[in-house]
Amino acid sequence: MRSFYAVLVNTALANVTSSFLWFALVFWVYLETKSLLASGVIGGAYMLLVAVFGMVFGAIVDHLRKKTAMIVSSLTTLTTYAIAMGMFALFSEATLLDWRGPWFWIFVTIVLVGSVVENMRNIALSTTVTLLVPADRRDKANGLVGAVSGIAFLVTSVFSGLSVGLLGMGATIMIAVSATAVALVHLLLISIPEPTKVKSGEGRVNFRGAIPVIMAVPGLLALLLFTTFNNLVGGVFMTLMDPYGLTLFPVEIWGIVLGVTSIGFIIGGGLVAKFGLGKNPLRTLLLVNVGVAILGMTFTTREWAWLYVVGLLIFMTLMPAAEAAEQTILQRVIPYEKQGRVFGFAMTVEVSAAPITAFLIGPIAEFIIVPYMNSDAGQDTWGWLLGEGEARGIALVFVIASFIMLIAVLLAFLSKPYRNLSKAYAETPPPDPATAAPDPAAPPPDPATAAPDPAAVAPDGETMPALAQSDNVRK
Repeated sequence: MRSFYAVLVNTALANVTSSFLWFALVFWVYLETKSLLASGVIGGAYMLLVAVFGMVFGAIVDHLRKKTAMIVSSLTTLTTYAIAMGMFALFSEATLLDWRGPWFWIFVTIVLVGSVVENMRNIALSTTVTLLVPADRRDKANGLVGAVSGIAFLVTSVFSGLSVGLLGMGATIMIAVSATAVALVHLLLISIPEPTKVKSGEGRVNFRGAIPVIMAVPGLLALLLFTTFNNLVGGVFMTLMDPYGLTLFPVEIWGIVLGVTSIGFIIGGGLVAKFGLGKNPLRTLLLVNVGVAILGMTFTTREWAWLYVVGLLIFMTLMPAAEAAEQTILQRVIPYEKQGRVFGFAMTVEVSAAPITAFLIGPIAEFIIVPYMNSDAGQDTWGWLLGEGEARGIALVFVIASFIMLIAVLLAFLSKPYRNLSKAYAETPPPDPATAAPDPAAPPPDPATAAPDPAAVAPDGETMPALAQSDNVRK
């Protein structure tokens, strides 16, 4: 477990850095432009890039050793952030903030690429849980991942707002570059015991293997489609949560609010790490979504700062259980040697819906719903439910999207795929990385050139399963 904890801490540091700059970019753009359209497009672009590259990241994780994949991710992020720092030094803020001009979108895209690539580390971390954690503790390990992510989110939320408000965007980028370099150096010092790598093709990254193995598990495709639909609704939250918060709070205070409410991630992740997810993580996942839907229909019904803060705290407390549930299901029913591609495929499919919502909801909210709710007709129709205030249009979008989510979750509980996947999870033995089957698409290894894995060589010179060595690490 020692190696797992080291990887977890390193990933947390890397995620803090990428989230720090990403949050800062969103705050900076909205505060300087006051445009929901620009914010929506940026949010949608982020999710679009995650969707496009999810399968690529997963295939790379399966093709390379986990540590190598993480190093590639960190190097890419460091390079893009350094380029962004150079652009900020060369161009004036007025030029970079002109969202109708090309330099704004070039700058935003470079930062986005650096942040999106961090998702490859997250895929690698999910497969590392299977590699380094005993099967009966993986749900709790996934909860620990959620708790650490909450700590990262807390730090990010507080310091992003403070950094933009007090130091400016230029100093914020410099901090991100420095922290990314520190995370890379720390990663180079970590040892990850891993079985001899079964490559997915001779010198090539193999994209095959995800869909057949997903189709072989009853109900798994339906789970991914359900999560995709939820992310369609989640795009509303992604696009409008910050603008709504910035309506209630100054940017420095809003960052602190996000930091305080992100304690919910730590609480939720800690509860999962302590108690697990129960015998049926799929049931837990759907119950969490019921809670999120009810919350989304209530936490903006009045323009009260305390109501929004409490709602965010509950929302963030629920999220680690949902994420851990899906991770635990995939780690149980998917063979280890194909988990990277399946996690990448899941990321692509699930996230692909959110950009659609994000691209649509910004213009719709700014040009249709917000003006409507500010009119006498809107107030007369919805005032009984949403009260009065500056952001009643955003509140109406939250309520409608959450009601749609609730209906979808209740239908999922009654569906045959829910019963099938619950049964498959209960009956499938957990995969063992030490006995991972060779990829059928891979060429047979050449005995003359194959070298033993240094991590899998016993002191007396005999080879032993690398996972047995990781068991020694746990002790």
